[in-house]
Amino acid sequence: MRAIVQTRYGPHHQVLRAGEIPQPVAGPGQVLVRVRATSVHADVWHAVTGVPLVLRLMGSGVRVPKQPVPGTDLAGEVVAVQASAGVAPGDRVFGEVTSRNQWANAGTFAEYAAVDAGLLARIPDHLSFEQAAAVPTTALIALMNLRDQARIRSGQRVLVNGAAGGVGVWAVQLAKVFGAQVTAVDAPAKLDLLRELGADQVIDYTRQDFTELGTRYDLVFDIVSQAPFARVRRALEPDGTYVMIGHDQYGSSGRRVLGSLGRMLPLMAVSPMVKQLPGIRPARPRDEHWAELVELLAAGRIRPVVDERSFPLEQAVLAIDHLMTGTAQGRVVLTV
Repeated sequence: MRAIVQTRYGPHHQVLRAGEIPQPVAGPGQVLVRVRATSVHADVWHAVTGVPLVLRLMGSGVRVPKQPVPGTDLAGEVVAVQASAGVAPGDRVFGEVTSRNQWANAGTFAEYAAVDAGLLARIPDHLSFEQAAAVPTTALIALMNLRDQARIRSGQRVLVNGAAGGVGVWAVQLAKVFGAQVTAVDAPAKLDLLRELGADQVIDYTRQDFTELGTRYDLVFDIVSQAPFARVRRALEPDGTYVMIGHDQYGSSGRRVLGSLGRMLPLMAVSPMVKQLPGIRPARPRDEHWAELVELLAAGRIRPVVDERSFPLEQAVLAIDHLMTGTAQGRVVLTV
């Protein structure tokens, strides 16, 4: 089958190649999926480059990647089923195919993938493969952090910083679903999209710094995480909550060993003494979050945002280049 393959860590231009590899075989409890679309996101860049170094100890592979095919998300058609899987050949399915962390290759940049059946759901009828591939990883990150870490409530004033990227478009929509009043921060070219997604107010970060405006929020959902907490705190209510997702701008604002964890760990350490920092709160099982997302998608209460530029599988390097420019709106998708 066709696939994007890496045999070592390094800059994506140097370590990714298009080639032919053996087609996987579904094991017990798995399904074989003919991949029709997959997505490119920041964690794919991390897994390919092997930066920060800590990700290699978190299951990615110490010297070389354990899984030579990148990608964590897919949308496609079931080809074969092993045992009772809840899906049948011909079903259109989608999902995030790793149940651990997103800082690892999971084999979706390929024509076929063998996937644990419990990680997949049927694609709602009104969604294309490309739209479905734009959902899994980033929507799960947004929902898990809003539900479990932020404990978002109806009527809250929520600011989403970096609102038009892969995670941000979901955070804006989900916050509205949960009854919040949403202020979305991003570049000027993306503000119209954010209004379409339901943002009550928008802020052009090139003209205004939300920490200097004198407005306080119940929740700051900080995806791009450039400002130190001491500054962000000026925009928080005394009993507000700060949640940092930790996008480190492809290594430029992180640390080589720990990446964004280098900023998160000190905040976690002081969280017992700072009411606005939630620390690590108990989380619902991942499959409950996934089921909720599928239900909201099926009802049309949230929708995927696919960047206007799509790429065939063989142009994965160009897709990552485009992602790194910061100009993409929503998800960058590869068609297979």
